[in-house]
Amino acid sequence: MTTRRLPEQLPLVIGHRGACGYRPEHTLASYRLAIALGCDYVEPDLVSTRDGVLVARHENNIAATTDVADHPEFADRWATRSVDGVVVSGWFTEDFTLAELKTLRATERLPELRPRNTRYDGLFEVPTFDEILELVAAESRRTGRRIGVYPETKHPSYFAGLGLALEEPMLAALRRHGLDHPGSRVFLQSFEEGNLRALARRTELPLIQLVDAPDAGMLTRAGLATIATYAAGVGVHKDLVLPRDPATGATGEASTLVGNAHAAGLVVHVWTLRDENHFLGTNFRVPGSAGVRGNALGEARAFLEAGVDGVFTDASDTVAEARRLWAEAARVLV
Repeated sequence: MTTRRLPEQLPLVIGHRGACGYRPEHTLASYRLAIALGCDYVEPDLVSTRDGVLVARHENNIAATTDVADHPEFADRWATRSVDGVVVSGWFTEDFTLAELKTLRATERLPELRPRNTRYDGLFEVPTFDEILELVAAESRRTGRRIGVYPETKHPSYFAGLGLALEEPMLAALRRHGLDHPGSRVFLQSFEEGNLRALARRTELPLIQLVDAPDAGMLTRAGLATIATYAAGVGVHKDLVLPRDPATGATGEASTLVGNAHAAGLVVHVWTLRDENHFLGTNFRVPGSAGVRGNALGEARAFLEAGVDGVFTDASDTVAEARRLWAEAARVLV
């Protein structure tokens, strides 16, 4: 029997857009529930309004995550834009003031997979970054736990080109809430290397380089060594840690990524674990439709066994329980 030893700090449970497996994403209700379900950090994606206020949306296009289409007063705001080289049509946060956005209400982004979440459509506002930080502080006091915050700058070069740069408003908000020092429970993340390098010159907070599968060249030993010059870790697509068999869709043996990143002094956080069959490797699915909750507990434990330092999840309770079971088993074996 192999002996496993626990790391000095247990892997982090990161509430991806809050608890969006149970509530519409990027709402205060979603973040609050993620905390109640055991997450260590909540993750807001940050975009800007026309008047320069940071709000939480996964994308600046809010057509699929708000009821904006039901507001005839905003019909003329429909637009087609090229965002980071991708042409998209919809309604965009940069065309709305905060006051206008506050008249909208959030809706479930994946109604086909998460029909139960649609009962909350129309109930919750689009929150500002300040409102999220206030919630995190209040819940930390209430629970006696230090809840962290893990913001991502979304399309920072695009917003900078509009004169709505995200970096200074984000850092200013963190300063207002006393979260701008290295001891804060804060990670800052971005897909853009240039954005992170600029942040590294302006803050001592730890930075995370996000990497998707097409960017796997960044994850060579040389690439990881370069990332280590400006960031504390990498946030990677889960298939880069537990690759799937192209023929069967099942996850197999862990790649060398975690070991190589640790050798470079980097932490590894994986995204995104979700409970539904649709998102699971075939070896973790159960009979039923794409929206049925599969063996997500088993998948989460597999990533913990692979040595990751943190997990982004739509269901904090699933990963928190997987972590408890994994830690309990490891202690028995030591």
